[in-house]
Amino acid sequence: MASVKGCNFPDDLYYNVETNVWARREGDGNVVIGMTAYAAALAGQIVSCTPKKVGRSIELNKSAVTVESGKWVGPVKSPVAGEVVAINEALAAAPSTINSDPYGSGWMIRLKPANWDGDSATLVTGGAAASAFETKMTAEGFAGCQS
Repeated sequence: MASVKGCNFPDDLYYNVETNVWARREGDGNVVIGMTAYAAALAGQIVSCTPKKVGRSIELNKSAVTVESGKWVGPVKSPVAGEVVAINEALAAAPSTINSDPYGSGWMIRLKPANWDGDSATLVTGGAAASAFETKMTAEGFAGCQS
């Protein structure tokens, strides 16, 4: 796992660096998405998480989830197009899970991808992701994630 300025970036995930989201392809072909540790640190303590409903289609780089924190309200943009097949119901009661475990129990939605091969071609993984996030964090003057 790569760590950049105290933010973790698991090697097995696909990242959209521009929108600070990750995707993980599951064994059944579905894709789980969520916010990066960097995005959660930028947002601050998350107080609300409202995903699109199961059955909804989401276009590439369009809002899949609306997140609210003390500092920010905004969309979590889907790194792949597809249909919502599951949402993380636990986040309704404990949205701050996104801050404490963004890559585990803080996952947001599960999609049936419309074009995984095409959409994932624009995402980065492993060392390339760490390098890209380091460049972005430095350019934005980000001090670092707090553990």
